[in-house]
Amino acid sequence: MMCCQYILLLLLLGVSGGVTAVEVQRPRGVPLSKRQFYEEGKPFTCLDGSRNIPFDRVNDDYCDCQDGSDEPGTAACPNGSFHCTNAGFRPGFIPSSRINDGICDCCDTTDEYNSGAACQNTCRDLGRKERESLQKMAEIAKEGFLLKQQLIQEAKRGLEDKKAKYAEVQLSKNEFEKRVEALRTVKETAEQPEKEAKERHLKAWEDQKAVIQMEKDKARKAEVFLELDDDADGFVSVTELLSHSELDPDSDGSFTEAEAQGLLGVQDKVDTVAFESVWINIKEKYISEANADSPAPVETPPAEIRDNESEQYPEEDIPDDEDDDEEEDEDDDPDDGDYKSPPTMQTQEKKDDEDEGTMPPYDQETQNLIDAAQKARDAFDEAERALREVDDQIKNLEKEISFDFGPTAEFAYLYSQCYELTSSEYIYRLCPFNRVSQKPKYGGSETNLGTWGQWAGPEDNPYSIMKYEHGTGCWQGPNRSTTIKLTCGKETVLTSTSEPSRCEYLMEFTSPAVCQEPSSLDSVLHGHEEL
Repeated sequence: MMCCQYILLLLLLGVSGGVTAVEVQRPRGVPLSKRQFYEEGKPFTCLDGSRNIPFDRVNDDYCDCQDGSDEPGTAACPNGSFHCTNAGFRPGFIPSSRINDGICDCCDTTDEYNSGAACQNTCRDLGRKERESLQKMAEIAKEGFLLKQQLIQEAKRGLEDKKAKYAEVQLSKNEFEKRVEALRTVKETAEQPEKEAKERHLKAWEDQKAVIQMEKDKARKAEVFLELDDDADGFVSVTELLSHSELDPDSDGSFTEAEAQGLLGVQDKVDTVAFESVWINIKEKYISEANADSPAPVETPPAEIRDNESEQYPEEDIPDDEDDDEEEDEDDDPDDGDYKSPPTMQTQEKKDDEDEGTMPPYDQETQNLIDAAQKARDAFDEAERALREVDDQIKNLEKEISFDFGPTAEFAYLYSQCYELTSSEYIYRLCPFNRVSQKPKYGGSETNLGTWGQWAGPEDNPYSIMKYEHGTGCWQGPNRSTTIKLTCGKETVLTSTSEPSRCEYLMEFTSPAVCQEPSSLDSVLHGHEEL
């Protein structure tokens, strides 16, 4: 009967290099951890509790339990699993469908007990290789852990230094603040006489310009009087005013005698003295006869131009709007064509200012006050700059002191460092607690793969994963992000990079700061699932 087939298990435990053999009887395919559920001579209860069956129906090659637990050593149940004892190596499970399928899945060959397959027991070889690998890992972990202790001590000293520096900088900040306030007072004291001297100088210049302007206005008034006095009788009459239509008071296109009389006042004509009151009303509009001799061409309204263009071209040959825009741009060229618009008031004022010249240089006394005030400003600006640098230094120290560099600050040494990995196409750059980026190997701009977000490891090991977020956006996709998986190593190295999902990168990074206190090889082996 299949139910009577038991296995003799040799547990190979690395205890002082020796081997201990322990005989454990149980049905084929049952792990040691479930041995108590399979007691010969007692009814077997399906592990899901669904039914009880006689024990002789265990491993009888017929599936009685829905969970397949009555057939751990046969392929009868589609959802069953077979336990490979793999004495000398690690135990494991395979789907029951692989039992006696002619392919050796268990290194101890126990899954092919009735297939006739020529299997060799490779468990001892695999166990030896694994122990060598575990031994090597244990040595790396041991060395890494020793380095980690050094990093912790360095971080501790670094934190103490930063706290001392922070206290020192805080004290110096008070001195910088006092200096800034003192120099502010000096600056304001120096700027007051500077301001007053500049205002005096400016007023004198404004007064001088006013005199110059008055003389120019007086000369222009005399010139205009002579131009208006066509008969040279020493008077300007209504008739003479009417020769200048631009003087029309209401600019309605009709300059009447009544309007001209209104400009002269009660008199029919005025002499040079009485012309003063007339001049006040006409000087802004008056156009010199010398300028009037060169009449400007009449500008064609844009609507008429467009109508003419429509007549010149058949409907299907009308130039595109793009060509029209180019023509308009050419029309806007101030150097194209002979037409020049009449000077505006601002243009005339600018011309007057040019005629008046530039403001004269400051006198020596005023310049001395300006130099003294500037020196005070420079000293104040320098003090303010130094204070800002102190504030920045304080903020940086506060950030470093409060930053989460791990339970014992073992990751603090990574701060302000960067590590690179070069692939066939890109150079990847990781700056812990700052950002991740990639740059084409043969030139091109850098792409941000994410900035520091948070520690993102599982609850029992939160410092095993770093998360970097909000990188450069992908085309019609999300912003790039990067997950950094940290593993124990003697060296701090960026070892691999991949893009498992679009715009989501995965990198592996080794560091001594990740290494835990190593266990012995025996305890590592004992940590496997029981046979």
